Amino acid sequence: MPISEYKVDPEQYKIVKEPYYEPVADEVTLYESAYGVRMPLMIKGPTGCGKSRFVEHMAWKLGKPLITVACNEDMTASDLVGRFLLDKDGTKWQDGPLTTAARIGAICYLDEIVEARQDTTVVIHPLTDHRRSLPLDKKGELVEAHPDFQLVISYNPGYQSLMKDLKQSTKQRFGAMSFDYPEEKTEISIVSKESGVDAVTAEKLVHIAHRARNLKGHGLDEGISTRLLVYAGQLISKGVAPMAACTMTMVTPLTDDPDMCDTLNAAVETFFG
Repeated sequence: MPISEYKVDPEQYKIVKEPYYEPVADEVTLYESAYGVRMPLMIKGPTGCGKSRFVEHMAWKLGKPLITVACNEDMTASDLVGRFLLDKDGTKWQDGPLTTAARIGAICYLDEIVEARQDTTVVIHPLTDHRRSLPLDKKGELVEAHPDFQLVISYNPGYQSLMKDLKQSTKQRFGAMSFDYPEEKTEISIVSKESGVDAVTAEKLVHIAHRARNLKGHGLDEGISTRLLVYAGQLISKGVAPMAACTMTMVTPLTDDPDMCDTLNAAVETFFG
């Protein structure tokens, strides 16, 4: 059977409109320096703190294509690297997202990498050292990474376990940046800008989040994320009553425990009751 190839236009992966991102420290400069030497990067931080938005912003700022993969436990090495497919014309090799990124010089962002099986993540190793190559064993090809290629991974350290953690042999191939929720003033600005609510309402939402984050490890697995604050603000800006908006976005998603729901609702009522 004939083997057909396909070409990929890097422009289709470029971000045209600037993703809004509010720097909280020197992370933009650090990323630019890391990209300058094509250092593989590991970004750690809690859910909804801006990791993915930061990577999108940097890809836009650098003018590079971005290919994002949402990792999951069912993802195989072939899902990343590629596989042969059968169609009416014969056998066709289809590159996976990692291979595509390596060929066209994109930033490949593997989101929540710990969700993938360890036998899957080892395929990234040759791309994260001096070799900068990717063996396609099924195809008998060695892909040399484009000079612009960079690999970025992220995960939430709060969800680490013996079953869901990166091997040291993987971690030590990356430079790392630690993210957290922004400081109060910056988070208020982000929530207001992203949701359209006024600064006073945004400040109330952030204060509720701070109270909830203090409950992490004391009834909550995770605090209220900046993402959820934006969701609440978006509903409020559309005319939804603040109490209802906060319950829908900042209480119900976090817990099924009735007592904890009451505690969170009480915090909401303190500011919007």
